[in-house]
This record gives sequence, structure tokens and C-alpha cells, in this order.
Amino acid sequence: MLKKLFAEISLISLFATSSFAQSNVVDEIVWVVGDEAILLSDVEEQRLRSQYDGMESISDPYCYIPEQLALQKLYLDEAKIDSLKVSSDQVQQQMDQRLNYLVQNIGSMERVESYFGKKEAQIRKELEEMIRTQITVQQVQKKIVGEVKATPSEVRRFVNSLPADSLPDVPELVEIQIISVQPRVRPEAVAEVKDKLHSFQERVEKGESSFSMLASLYSEDEGSARNGGELGFMGKGQLVPEFAEVAFALKDPKKVSRIVKSDFGYHIIQLIERQDERVNARHILLKPHIYLADRDSAKRALDSLANAIRLEKIKFEEAVALYSTDKNTKNSLGILANPRSGDTRFQLKEVAPDIAKIIESMNIGEISKTFPMKNSNGDEVYTIVKLKNRIPAHKANMTEDFQLLKNMCIAHKSQRKIDEWIAKKQETVYVLIYDKWKNCSFQYPGWIKKDHE
Repeated sequence: MLKKLFAEISLISLFATSSFAQSNVVDEIVWVVGDEAILLSDVEEQRLRSQYDGMESISDPYCYIPEQLALQKLYLDEAKIDSLKVSSDQVQQQMDQRLNYLVQNIGSMERVESYFGKKEAQIRKELEEMIRTQITVQQVQKKIVGEVKATPSEVRRFVNSLPADSLPDVPELVEIQIISVQPRVRPEAVAEVKDKLHSFQERVEKGESSFSMLASLYSEDEGSARNGGELGFMGKGQLVPEFAEVAFALKDPKKVSRIVKSDFGYHIIQLIERQDERVNARHILLKPHIYLADRDSAKRALDSLANAIRLEKIKFEEAVALYSTDKNTKNSLGILANPRSGDTRFQLKEVAPDIAKIIESMNIGEISKTFPMKNSNGDEVYTIVKLKNRIPAHKANMTEDFQLLKNMCIAHKSQRKIDEWIAKKQETVYVLIYDKWKNCSFQYPGWIKKDHE
């Protein structure tokens, strides 16, 4: 909603060592904001990071970057005045998420350390400082902006004030309803999975096989299987409850948990390390085999249901309530919600590929043929979709895109509050810009005025 202070730092390049820091160049102060100095090394580090983050188009990084760092220091100064505190839990959770992302993409914490040439403790320290600063800035911005609302008349005035060619182009959008049916799981398939997991337990505890090797070979959680089943540090809220209960109860890293059932399948878990309210564990996930006869049965049942809907013997919405096994849409008349926008409209590229290729050529109100796909838990289901609506590409307008334009209006009002606050803050905070760094067209000209006083 608000302009970012600087681009989000790429996780893969987050700890790339600055060539400036490696050289023998003596550092220098370029700006002073309050009692905080901005160093040439700070500017160089941000400049190098921006090259990884697709910001090469910055016309003059030696003007843009110092100002962004100065803005950051204004926010941090305000946070001190207001005694704003950042929850350690917030920082820890984001740090764990980012480290886990690194581990999953690079392969292991050892490889992460090797990649960045730093120990885990140092990586954590740098991440913690960066995340704490980002959260602090966000808290100050939220306090400045407050609760911003926009009435329909305000939105209309805002839209009317914009040049016609500045209204956003809205690509073709679709609204989709879905019915999914999951084939039944036979008891013997569940028993087969449990037997396999019991055998894995025995092999690990007898020392015949390592848990990580078995996870790499057999786990059906592809993301963690690449890392020997390792999930990375997680808080309880980041894990499904059934899994968290068992994982946090483990004490001995040499032992393997009992079998745990979740919406994803059946797991066994091995503790790696526990740190306060976070746990790092490995797991092996297996899913019961679905028999071909049960797949055919689910498909035939959904084929019959689709025909009944086409013949208007039952409404699509009634069929969702009676037969759909999709938890995410069962209580919303089968309508898919777009997690990005918060409404029910999607660009085709935002739709799951299995669904997108089906609805691409469908007409409004048409019911698709039955097709197989993976649901959010990774289980194979049979699905039919209805194209509820198709909105052609167009310029944003009040009739079809009110929420989009309302969000733009709120963002404009919020940014105006931020701009006004920055201008006032510049009048009260000491700012010194060294001579060779002054010849810039700053976004906020109050810097130079303050410097001359």
C-alpha cells in the first residue's frame, strides 16, 4: 500500500559480501540524520543488493539510496520517541521462515553457511537486525497512517482527478466455481502405509538406516525430502496441530515418533533440535494408495453430477453443499477466492494450471468435463468447474473495479499522510549532507533546507 523504503532484499543475495567492504578503501560519512551516520559502505552495500533485486534502472543510486536510508532513520527515530517495541516472536518467526527458505533452496544449513561464507549464528544476527528494522518501520508507518477509509464519493472524486490514461489496465478476469470429490481410501491402503512407516521406525532405531536417507528416498513431501526430511525451525503455529503436538513432545533425537495422521497423510517424525518455542525436525510423509476402481468410481459419480447440473436437475451451488469434499470452497458456494486480491476474480495466470487450461475456452455458465487434479494438500481429486463470469480486459472503471480503485484511493491518502509526516519530521531532526552528496533531485527537498540552517 505504501511506497517501500527500499526494495525487498533477495534472500539468496541477502548476505552477499560487499566488494567495498573487502577493499582497502577508507570508509566515509555521507549523511548524518539525528545522531545516526550513513556511511559510504552502507550505500555501496545497498547498491550491490539492488543489482540483484532488479533495480538497475535507478538513475542515480548515490542520490536515491542515501535518501532511502535517511528515511529509514527518520522512522527509527520516531520509534524511539514513541517507545515502539518489536515482538521477539515476530522477528523469530520471520527469521525462521527466511532461513527455512534458504535451506530448502540451497540444500542444508551447512550449504547455506558455505554459500555465504558465514556461520549460522552470524547469518541469524544479520537477519534479525534487518527484520527488526523492517517491522519497526512498518509499525511507525501504520501509526502515522492510522485507519484510512474511503467512501464511494471519495473514490469517485479520486478517479475523476486522474488523467484517463493513468487508470490501470485490467487484464481479462474470470470467476470460477468448483466441485471436487476425493476418491475413498481403503482401510488396507492405510494399513500398508502404516506398515511401511513402522518398518522405517525399526530400521532407524536399530541403526540400520538413517532417517534422512529414508526421507530422501520415500517421503512424499517433495520439498523436505530434498533435505532429508528436514523442515527447519518452526513454531507451533506454523505446523498443523496434529503434527505440532507430537513434534514438540519429542525429547530424544535418536528416537522416532509414533505415526501421526494429518490432512496431508501419515507421518513419522525425528527431532533434530529444540530452541525454546521452536523445533527443527525431520519427517517422512506417506499417503495411502488410491485403488484404480475407487478413482473410476469417483470420476463416474462426478460425471453423473455434472450431467444433472447441465440438465438443471440440481443447481451447482446445491451440488457443492451435498457432494464437494473441497474444504476451501464448500462453504462459499464453490466459488474460488483469490488469495492475492481478496476477491473472487482471477487473471488466468493466477489460476492453478490444471484449472486454467480447462476454463480458457469455456463460455460463461458452462460446466466442464471431469478432470483429475491435486488439491491444496497434494491429494489427487476429481473436479468439475463452472465458469461463473468472464470480464474482458479493460480500463479500470467504477462499475467493474470499484474495490481496485478504492484500494488505490486509500493508498493515495495513506501516502499523502506519510509525505506530510516526513516533511514535518525533517524540520525537527538534525540533518547534515556532505557537500559532494548534495547535488541531487531528492524526493523530499526538506533535506537540503535543513542542512543549510
